[in-house]
Amino acid sequence: MTDLTLTKTRLFEGVWEGVLTREGGGKARPEVEVTHLQSPLEGVEVIEKPDENLWVLRVPIPAEVIADGVQTFLISDTATGERIGDFALMSGDALSYDIRAEVTLLREELDMLKRAFRRHCLETM
Repeated sequence: MTDLTLTKTRLFEGVWEGVLTREGGGKARPEVEVTHLQSPLEGVEVIEKPDENLWVLRVPIPAEVIADGVQTFLISDTATGERIGDFALMSGDALSYDIRAEVTLLREELDMLKRAFRRHCLETM
């Protein structure tokens, strides 16, 4: 089992960033691989922050992997081969359908709550 913990910090200007920490405060630089559809991504950086006992992971997202639907990226510890994290990008028509469906569901639930509240108010008068 890997002793690395990955925490996402942000996605900005096409670069996904996260913070790597090692349990027990180990000092060895993590060896990390990021893959998309089982192909490793180029330009992945692990930047040491010795004052804070952590490493910043920077993953540039290539334009050629951005497409409609869900694109999943796996982050693995190359020393152990274990997955330490992942992230996904969603875009296109699939995303808009999901958002519309969620809004519709929320509206229906709000209407149900309004009816129940009105019924409660009438019964307690």
